[in-house]
Amino acid sequence: MNRTERLSAILDLLAESGQVAVDDLAPRLGVSPATARRDLDALATGRLVSRTRGGATHGSVAYDLPGRYNRDDHSLQKQQIARAASELIPKGAVIGLCGGTTTTALAQVLSTRADLMEASNGPTLTVVTNAINIAAQLAVRPQFKIMVSGGILNPRSYELVGPYTDTILQNVALDFTFVGVHGIDPVIGPTINDESEAAANSLMALRATEAYVLADSSKVGRRSCATMEGYHFNKVITDSAVTSEQLSAFKENGIHVIIAPDLTDTDI
Repeated sequence: MNRTERLSAILDLLAESGQVAVDDLAPRLGVSPATARRDLDALATGRLVSRTRGGATHGSVAYDLPGRYNRDDHSLQKQQIARAASELIPKGAVIGLCGGTTTTALAQVLSTRADLMEASNGPTLTVVTNAINIAAQLAVRPQFKIMVSGGILNPRSYELVGPYTDTILQNVALDFTFVGVHGIDPVIGPTINDESEAAANSLMALRATEAYVLADSSKVGRRSCATMEGYHFNKVITDSAVTSEQLSAFKENGIHVIIAPDLTDTDI
């Protein structure tokens, strides 16, 4: 497990229990106590945790997310997808992150990437998002430039939507956009439960040179009520549980599929 993976794992443990101890972390991460302390110190420097005697607790920016973020049967797959997406993003890129559990996982991976935490004269990453939880998660990274769209808050998803959101997004140029969805069909494309969120996602995707749908395999073949009108998607990142029949259907419709490498529970 490299340093970035360890930092992400520590944040995952804090999300579950609210606190961690060096004596427990060291054997779990497979490192020495001194290394575990340095990892905690690095997270504390970035204000992602608060150091305590012998361990750490949640940082001061901790907040409660809507229920869909708290009970997730596919968290491992989303971590795999998030890490595969992170590998596409070079230092200095301008990216768009729509709301959702998988894009939130991507934000967490980016917040602990060693190259993006290096001191720099300019932003190591510029993030445009309509999700206030993602903005808050990344705001503690001084190396990042964060741009939040205006709009009306959807309390079920923490996403900003509506005409004010559209006005802001129509004036940005992105290298990459990463879109979270509720369902994805090889013919119909990505679908969302909320029409306003679908419209915001579509516009953010259209403003990017490359746009990727992030969807764990449980969402493949599922459909929700709102399509992403105007966005002709052709790239998706999913996990290895996607079936050969589903992959064939994507290929027949000209969609490039990236399958995220498998990780075990001990890798995150």
